[in-house]
Amino acid sequence: MLAQLKSACLTGLEVYTVSVEIDAARGLPSWDIVGLPDTAVRESKERVHTALKNAGFDFPPRKIVVNLAPANLKKEGPSYDLPIALAILIATEQLPAEGLDQFMVLGELGLDGALHPVHGVLPAALEAKSAGLKMILPAANAKEAALSDAPVYGFSHLSQVIAFLKDPAGATCEPKPDMDQILQADRPLKYDFSDVKGQDEAKRALEIAAAGAHNVLFIGSPGVGKTMLARAFTGILPPLTQAESLETSKLYSVAGLLTDQHFLVTDRPFRSPHHSASQASLIGGGRVPRPGEVSLAHHGVLFMDELPEYRREVLEGLRQPLEDAEVTVSRVSAQVTYPCDFILLAAMNPCPCGYLNDPHHECTCTPAQVSRYRQRISGPLLDRFDIQIELSPVAFNDLYDKKEAESSATIRKRVIATRKLQLDRFADRPIFANGSMSHQDIRQFCALDPKPKALLRQAFERLGLSARAHDRILKLARTIADLDTGGPISERHIAEAIQYRTLDKKQWQIN
Repeated sequence: MLAQLKSACLTGLEVYTVSVEIDAARGLPSWDIVGLPDTAVRESKERVHTALKNAGFDFPPRKIVVNLAPANLKKEGPSYDLPIALAILIATEQLPAEGLDQFMVLGELGLDGALHPVHGVLPAALEAKSAGLKMILPAANAKEAALSDAPVYGFSHLSQVIAFLKDPAGATCEPKPDMDQILQADRPLKYDFSDVKGQDEAKRALEIAAAGAHNVLFIGSPGVGKTMLARAFTGILPPLTQAESLETSKLYSVAGLLTDQHFLVTDRPFRSPHHSASQASLIGGGRVPRPGEVSLAHHGVLFMDELPEYRREVLEGLRQPLEDAEVTVSRVSAQVTYPCDFILLAAMNPCPCGYLNDPHHECTCTPAQVSRYRQRISGPLLDRFDIQIELSPVAFNDLYDKKEAESSATIRKRVIATRKLQLDRFADRPIFANGSMSHQDIRQFCALDPKPKALLRQAFERLGLSARAHDRILKLARTIADLDTGGPISERHIAEAIQYRTLDKKQWQIN
């Protein structure tokens, strides 16, 4: 007898409906799975066979052929266990087939028939919703799938699924979680700006970066607070919208980072890969491409501490994602595109020993060593940091200053107000912050009067800026003006923006 069920196949974030077809014919007992299965899918024969027997079902000696159509798509992972098991029961007339064409089925089987969670359920559920299908899957994936608003039925054991299919009235759909309530819930900050002593200039730079989604590079001696400032940065970013949360959650679902307790990304991601990270782990890749750190930082922050210590090819791989806000990974098996709209926050020492220009420590590096160290970061990558700022050591008096510093919550209110201004400005464009403006947008929204234009010309010629640096100064000045009054870009706004492109700040100060 022939049986068919619907399941899903993921290629990146793209979801394709898969037809699980099984023919159980009389003949010498055998079992074959065709349709480009990987090792995990081929091994499902043993899991399904044992799970059916241990769950109390017969496994007649038949010639069984499993076809996963379309056959040209690579099928991966254990998510086909449950649909294969159900299709075998239908093909051997132990389960009626009526009504099963309404369901998309996913799930891994344990040897005792228990259902274990699988990856990529959220994108699959969104596809099921658009196709008008219901879902049967492990209970641990039910809340995640319910975010799609598709009818979802979650079970913890194969026998429960069988009972439901025989009597559908005995189960209820998983309710859709209230995303507004989840996203608006108060969550304590682990790092607050009020805990950071001194470093007012760095705090100002991070406020501008948060308000306009600008990339930041910190240069400073060990212990000046670079890492602490970076970790406090997400606390001043605006909260995730529902659309941003769902888009980021899809990436985490594909990467297998969602759980039954944490089924939704509720805060802006903060990813901090170690400097030994490979290019595939940072950009994305593997035999079958998976999201890298740049994609897992989508709508959040990618913090790269000790920036010069990363391998050169890893750093150069950041250039295209920073420009395009997406990364395309090509392999023999597939070509996938993942979104990666993130703020790059990086930190480095000024030299190998870390104490160049430090007033309290003597630098032991030669000029050649300092030059080689800084040359590990190429000019094109350095050009993509809108804000480049040198941090000075914190004074002893600042550490014991009892004056209450501004909290992250206070700064965040200003950032949210500035972001709202930008959302209104770009209402008819697919732009959410000044840092994402195109060259055409810059010409329209960053027009300069003669005085600020003359100052920008002076900086452009004296500092030897590139056209990209010119545009990034204008984006930065636009954000500074938005934080100020929201009006036209003034000479003062241009001057402050220029200061973040050079360590010689005094010559650009304007009262």
